[in-house]
This record gives sequence, C-alpha cells and structure tokens, in this order.
Amino acid sequence: MSLLTQKFTTKHDTAPFSSIKTEDFLPAFKEGIEKARAEVDAIVNNPEAPTFENTIVAMSYSGDTLDKISSIFFNLHSAETNDEIQKIAQEVSPLLSEFGNDIRLNADLFERVKAVYDQKNSLTLTAEQTTLLDKQYKGFSRNGANLPEDKKNQLREIDKQLSKLSLEFGENVLNETNAFTLHITNEADLAGLPEGAIEAARETATSQEKEGWVFTLDHPSYLPFMTYANNRELRKKLALAFGAKGFQDNEYNNEQIVLQIVKLRHERATLLGYASHANFVLEERMAESPEKVKSFLNDLLAKAKPAAEKEFDELTAFAKELDGIEQLEKWDGAYYSEKLKQKLFNLDDEKLKPYFKLENVLNGAFTIAGKLYGLTFEEVKDIDVYHKDVTTYEVKDEKGDLVAIFYADFFPRKGKRNGAWMTSFKNQYVLDGVNERPHVSIVCNFTKPTASKPSLLTFNEVTTLFHEFGHALHGLLADTVYPSLSGTSVYWDFVELPSQVMENWCYEPEALALFAHHYETGEIIPIEYINKIKESASFQEGIATMRQLSFGLLDMGWHSEDPSHITSLKDFETQQFSDTQLYPDVKENAMSTAFSHIFQGGYSSGYYSYKWAEVLDADAFELFQEKGIFDKETATKFKEFVLSKGGTEHPMTLYKRFRGQEPKPEALLRRAGLLRD
Repeated sequence: MSLLTQKFTTKHDTAPFSSIKTEDFLPAFKEGIEKARAEVDAIVNNPEAPTFENTIVAMSYSGDTLDKISSIFFNLHSAETNDEIQKIAQEVSPLLSEFGNDIRLNADLFERVKAVYDQKNSLTLTAEQTTLLDKQYKGFSRNGANLPEDKKNQLREIDKQLSKLSLEFGENVLNETNAFTLHITNEADLAGLPEGAIEAARETATSQEKEGWVFTLDHPSYLPFMTYANNRELRKKLALAFGAKGFQDNEYNNEQIVLQIVKLRHERATLLGYASHANFVLEERMAESPEKVKSFLNDLLAKAKPAAEKEFDELTAFAKELDGIEQLEKWDGAYYSEKLKQKLFNLDDEKLKPYFKLENVLNGAFTIAGKLYGLTFEEVKDIDVYHKDVTTYEVKDEKGDLVAIFYADFFPRKGKRNGAWMTSFKNQYVLDGVNERPHVSIVCNFTKPTASKPSLLTFNEVTTLFHEFGHALHGLLADTVYPSLSGTSVYWDFVELPSQVMENWCYEPEALALFAHHYETGEIIPIEYINKIKESASFQEGIATMRQLSFGLLDMGWHSEDPSHITSLKDFETQQFSDTQLYPDVKENAMSTAFSHIFQGGYSSGYYSYKWAEVLDADAFELFQEKGIFDKETATKFKEFVLSKGGTEHPMTLYKRFRGQEPKPEALLRRAGLLRD
C-alpha cells in the first residue's frame, strides 16, 4: 500500500512531500483508480432504490484518494517537474482520462443518477443539493452517457488522445523556454537595464558556469530586458525567440498538435450534439453561447479600438522623435511605452520597486484580508514543502480557529513553468459533521533575492501577487458541503472575479500605506507616486484592451467553428488577428503554439472570461469605493455571497445577492478611461 493512498499522519493532514518518491506515483495512481472504481461499483450495485443520499451524495465523495494523488502530482508537474515526472504524466494521463470516461459512460450508474434527477421536483433539496444533482446529471449527459456504444468508444478514444496532446503541448513550451538563453559578454549591451536585472542575469550566468550575463525567456528575466534594454537588435533577438516557442522546425514544434487538438475538440462536441467546442463549453458558463461572447468582445473592441489606434500613433511618433524609428515593431512596444510613461508621469518601475519588497507586499495582502475578512496568516516551519523556496502559513479566523493552510512559491527555477497561478492540494468540504479545511497554494515567478538585494517587485508583479491571492481567498474561505462545488469550482467566467477584484486595492492610498514601505529606510511610498500610479493606471489601456481582446477572439476563432479546413496555423492566426493588429506581423512567430491557457490550461473557449470578469470586478469594486474600501459590511456580503459559496448556485444569482443588481459594463469602461462620465 502506497503512502499516497493512505490517510496522511502529518500536521493538518498536509502532503508529506519529503517522504514521497517520484516512483511512488504510478503505483499510487493505479491503486487510487482501483479504489475509486470499487466505490463506484458499490453505488451501482446498491440493492436499494436510488436516492439523493445513496447515489448523488455517495458519488460526490467517491474518488477522494485519487483526487488527492492527482492534485499533488499535477501541482508538482507544473511547479517542480523533471524528466521522470513528465514521463509518468504521459503514462498516467490516458489512464485518468479512460477512468473518467468509464465513470461518465457507465450506463448503470447513469440510470441511477437519472432516476434521482427525474424525481427532482418532488425532492426537498437545498439550493446546493439541487446544483449538485444538476451538475452530476449534466456530467453524464454532456459527456456521452446518452450515446450508443460505438459512439461512446469513439469518445473514449478522443479523450485519451486529447489528454496526451495537451501534456505534450505544455512540455514542448517548457522545453523551448529552457532551451534558449541570451548570453551577453559585452557590458555595453546591458545599457538601459536596471541594476537588479543585471545582477540577476549575472547570477544566472554563474549558475550555468558562464562568464558575463545570461537572460532567459522566463518572465522575470525577459520582461525587464524587453522594457529597458537600449540595444534594439538584442531586444529583437529575445522577442523572436519568445514568439517562436513551439513554432520552430524542431522536435518541440506544436503546430500539428494545435491543429489536432482543435479538430479533436470539434469532433467531440459534434459527437455530443453540439455545433462546436465553444457551444459545448459555453453551455456551462455565464456567457451561454459563442454568439454572446463574440458580441461581448466585439462591443468592447468597438469602444477600445479608436483609443488603441490613437495611443499607437502617439507611441509611433514618440519613438520616431526620440530615436528616429520609422516603423514600430513588437520588440519596441514595451521599451518605448516605458519611456513615454516616464516622460508623461515621471514614474518608472525602478523608482517604485524599493517600496515593493516581496515580503512586505505579501504581508500587505495578509493585512488587507485581515481587515476585510478577519483572517490572520502565521508562518509555520513544521509543514512539509516540495522545494526549499516554498513557505507555509496557518490561516485562522477571528476566533482563532483554523481556516486553511496556505502555501506560497514565488521564484523561477528550471522545473517550474512560467506565469502565476493558484492551486489547491486539498479541497474544503463537510463530511460526517466535520468541516475539512482546504490547503491552498499560489505559485509565481518573481525575481529572486540576490546577494545584495531582497526580491523587489515591479508594480505589475504586485498586482499579480494580489490577483493570485484573490483566487486563494476564494479557496481559503470556501464553506460548502460537497467538494465538487467548493472554492474555485465555479463557472469559468466567474472564477476571475475574486482574483481581479483584489487587484483594485493595489491602487488605493489607504491600502498602499499598509505595505508600500521603502525596504531600506522604511519610508511610506510618497503620495505623489501613488497619484501617479493611479493616473498611469489607464495609460495605454486601449492597447492593453486590444491585446486581451485579440487573445479572446483567437480562442473563439479556434473553437467556435469547424476547424477541419485549417491547414496553416499561421495563416489562420493572421486572419483572426486582422481586426486587432497594431504592430506588423512577425513571420517567424506564432501565438497559438505557446498559448498554454487554451491548449494546456482550462481556458479553451474561455479566454474572454478575463474581460468578462473585469466587468464584474469593476462593478463590484465601485460598491467598495462608495462605502469605503475596508467597509466591513460590504466585505462580509462579498465573503458570504461570493467567496464562501463556491459553485453552489448560479453565479449571477450570487452576484446579484451581493450587489443588488446585474453588473454594468460602464464601470469597467470608466475605470479604463475609455468612457468619460
């Protein structure tokens, strides 16, 4: 019996990372699948007539051992991977996909679920129980339970292929990220770069036993170079490498994988009776249909495009005036934007960074969560971690009761994918009268402390930390009965509301005063800097909005129509970007081959949800601004109707309970400076 399949004997039932060996995973997965299978068989073979308790509730708690193994393994696969873990993932993904299909296509199990579903109106169920029943029934009907046997087998085959392709896609992106380095030996090539970026590059070079400085495609290395390096040719070299991930003539090329994924997704959707993959996905979203999503995106595009084009013309004129640049290219955007921002607002990240020491920002997020929701975070050293950089916290409420365990993992390393995300090792749920508390983690890629400096964040990284922390609060404050409805288990276009609303506190003087202190002098960030942060918040918002909309429209392009006619990924992308393009196209680059959100993460047909949730978050935060950003009553309503409720009811029902009305897009346009009052 594997350690992973037993009840952990650790503090708060946390994962015993240091005792887990990589070779433990495959046998544990096999054992977990068998255990889950036996639990399902017991439900199917129950001689009693199907009831809500013996079928729906029993199912919602089945497979918990397998869920535990999966969450530990796949979190390591993202944050601390190696060749061995990647190999196991390739082996285990089809097994999990097959097992999932065995459940969803189990006719006897579906018969029992359907029997309960058919008597839904005569049962006295709570709102949460009704949602659970609907979700389980749809879990079968939307995944082929009503199909004839031959079509069910077809579906199994498609799902198995999709799970392998998605893994392969992600591993190719990671390999391409790790394969490229920009090695600089001439100090003159560093002109314009901040001292922190230079020091970090020197440390990277030392770790690779090289002279000079090494820059990589990891965001903390890539972004400062693209923003500050005066050497245009080197910016171009780095940008071309970044944009060519998965699009080069080598073993890591993702072009065919993307085309296979979209074709298989479409095939799967039509097999289930849907017009497209997007129609299938959006049935379970607030947005409901591809038409509604496209109309939402195009409506925002119509409002943002004039502003974006004007901003782009200003940027072009500025680059020409400053350096005689005739044609602004993609590798010029961040560089001249930063220069123009400094000219207009006399504000640059290097001036701000000393006020945003990582530990202070994190403590600021904790303090704000305390003021709003009565939480305290206490660092503890006796909870096991998977890497020495990870820190752990006990989260408690005002009464001193344990709310959750919180993990934070902030620095880039070889086995960790780019970006930032929130995840969990254990869901919250209630079983046998015990409210099991969640174990939640946020993972980011910020600049590591160096020999002479702590980790200092750019303002953009500050908002990233708050964003992921907002997701974490959604997990930490979960208070539902069933694990499948807990925390972030909500409609995908609602999941970004708690994260995005949290970013708003980063712009408020009252909140910044709590944590934005100079790391050497302790001085609070000057009010003129805060005013400039607020003023510059809508700087080039038109361009930024166009960029987000282009990704959302590309996603809908791939997934809302039959993709079988697409032969060239690049040609298709070019056509999809025609309405949102500002910079000249770069023939050596493609977006889709490294668009992990939609080809590896869960955002296919869902990328629009960032903008959708921005409408919700701007509308929600206007209430905080009206009442006071630390208003306890507003915070309590947000906690009660949004953060703690998970997916127990339709998100619009929950939102209206908090806000008293449906969200209005004007709030977002006002905040973005795209609509004048």
